Amino acid sequence: MKSNLLFNFTVEKAAKRVYITREFAAELSLVWDAFTKQENLDKWTAPSPWVSKTKYMNFEVGGKRFYAMVSPEGQERWSIQEYTSITPNTHFKMYNAFADKDENPELPGSEWDYNFSQQNGITKVRITIFNESFERMENLLEGFQQGFTATLKNLDNLLNTLSHK
Repeated sequence: MKSNLLFNFTVEKAAKRVYITREFAAELSLVWDAFTKQENLDKWTAPSPWVSKTKYMNFEVGGKRFYAMVSPEGQERWSIQEYTSITPNTHFKMYNAFADKDENPELPGSEWDYNFSQQNGITKVRITIFNESFERMENLLEGFQQGFTATLKNLDNLLNTLSHK
């Protein structure tokens, strides 16, 4: 697996945004499917030893994914994501908020904007996260950066497995 792939995590406090750029040594279709199909998302979107458990997902504009990250002790941390824009294989947007087990969101949430491109067998994913409450985002940032970095390692492993099928 190529080891000099780009990974950049930048926070712009004044703009209330986090910018993440990550390259993957995998075809764009595999990376897109990893971000948009429930069976793949549940394999990588929780930092180990936690696991991801999707209750339901409907990847279409206006559709939602309702899922939990579950600790080894069974503690559940639910989130709800609503898809607001989708351009197949290149772009999607969603609104993400923590929630309780009954789907009641903890507002404010954050807006996520994903862009996908491929060049020479390398797929680049650019993610912009906007949170209207920077204070909320700042409280989550350190743990979020560590957790998101760990999940991207899970994604590398999944893509490596899918690439060799």
